[in-house]
Amino acid sequence: MPSGTGDGRDESEKERADRQWQELIQEIRVAQTGVQVLFGFLLTVAFTPVFAGLAQTEKTIYVVTVVLGSLATGALIGPVAFHRIVSGRQIKPEAVAWAARLTFAGLVLLLATCTAALLLVLRVAAPNAVAVWLVGGVLAWYLLCWFVLPLWARIRYTAQR
Repeated sequence: MPSGTGDGRDESEKERADRQWQELIQEIRVAQTGVQVLFGFLLTVAFTPVFAGLAQTEKTIYVVTVVLGSLATGALIGPVAFHRIVSGRQIKPEAVAWAARLTFAGLVLLLATCTAALLLVLRVAAPNAVAVWLVGGVLAWYLLCWFVLPLWARIRYTAQR
């Protein structure tokens, strides 16, 4: 039986969970593709001739970047495994909540992976001081696009209702 949610939708709790799950899966598809391509590329770097000539600092940044990429991949694929394991158990609202948490963690880890990968590339391609400033600027841009603007909109437009 539909329940008036007060948000202009006339959907039951199960219908809402189904809709939220579909929305979440669409979001994950975008981030998952990016992290998988980046992670796959990172895995090949250690096997290139240039890698052996990198300084220990760059090798350490590389290792950290690969681990971050692996963690991001796990977090962004996690909701699929979660859904598969709990499917049919009548706990979709809880599955949606856990999948959303994993997705958020995956996005934070993807942010760290992208930042670390950029730092690695720019340390090799540009003077260290320039690399640090460029990475800082890009990190600020990521934070603005991924977190600050959505949080601002959430606060501003939710408070008006």
